[in-house]
Amino acid sequence: MSDSEAMEDDATRVRKIIHIDMDAFYASVEQRDNPELRGKPVAVGGSAERGVVAAASYEARKFGVRSAMPSVTAKRQCPDLIFVKPRFEVYKAISRQIREIFAEHTDIIEPLSLDEAYLDVTENLQGIPLARDVALRIREKIKAETGLNASAGISYNKFLAKLASDHRKPNGQFVISPEMGAAFVETLPVGKFHGIGPATSAKMNALGLFTGLDIRNQTLEFMNANFGKSGAYYYWISRGVDERPVRANRIRKSIGAETTFSADLSDFNALASELRPLVDKVWRHCETSGSRGRTVTLKIKFADFEIITRSRSVAAPVAGRGELERLACGLLELEMPLPKRVRLLGVSLSSLQDGDDAEPQLTFGI
Repeated sequence: MSDSEAMEDDATRVRKIIHIDMDAFYASVEQRDNPELRGKPVAVGGSAERGVVAAASYEARKFGVRSAMPSVTAKRQCPDLIFVKPRFEVYKAISRQIREIFAEHTDIIEPLSLDEAYLDVTENLQGIPLARDVALRIREKIKAETGLNASAGISYNKFLAKLASDHRKPNGQFVISPEMGAAFVETLPVGKFHGIGPATSAKMNALGLFTGLDIRNQTLEFMNANFGKSGAYYYWISRGVDERPVRANRIRKSIGAETTFSADLSDFNALASELRPLVDKVWRHCETSGSRGRTVTLKIKFADFEIITRSRSVAAPVAGRGELERLACGLLELEMPLPKRVRLLGVSLSSLQDGDDAEPQLTFGI
């Protein structure tokens, strides 16, 4: 085959992407290791009095309990909810087991967190022709070696593979073929699109965009004008097109969260109160991914849209949610009194490293 033919073949080849997502991972581990929890509503993290839920068993989800929900709300919705302290060292060890199973089939593995990853099996190591059979074999081995269930989505790109993994949860798998892609997306509410959060979803709804088909009916110019650099991404995924490769050993540089206020603020206590859910969100991602960071950055956008950032680096990785909040609030306090009212706050953690290399040991600080 000539070089030009090889290039053409590579450009037209349909990729085989699998998204593996463990089912209620933390809660399932706790139910596996403690028979008394099996069949009961379990929340990992938080307590009946404070904190937030890090993970919920499927029995708890029937009552509307979800991750990131305040523990008090979860207990109110499910009075029999059992709170369990997280054991992240155990979860990380199981995650390493699962990654070893992935590596039997492909070298192209992009972990998203301890409990999910993308795999490119276009050229899988065991020469299995169908990606759905690779996914089935992986799920069977995960069950045999860990006793846990995994769901899988199989498609020709990352966006659809992730959608597919949710389609038959728990303990199932689903294939979205190239022929199905555009039609599968067109009826999907925009809020279900991976990468579209509540704020963007609300903006889309205000513009009359409620489904994938609504986005598909817009021009690329319209999407770029209203959504900036993300506009092209939304435009193409509404057509079932996503050219992002699976990136092996992807290194994330930072974890952040921000919020825009309905009314501009200037009072320290009010701003500190708005920081806390942002800290919760950043720390949850740290716990989910097993990452730790040493640099905390506060982002402030004033009412006139001027943006300033303030950072502080510490010698050892931030060990708990409480420390992250203390550092973020400390940066805010140093800016008081503020020269102008504030419309947006953001918090990020950078200088990230894998939790296995971070000292001191992982702690759950909420």
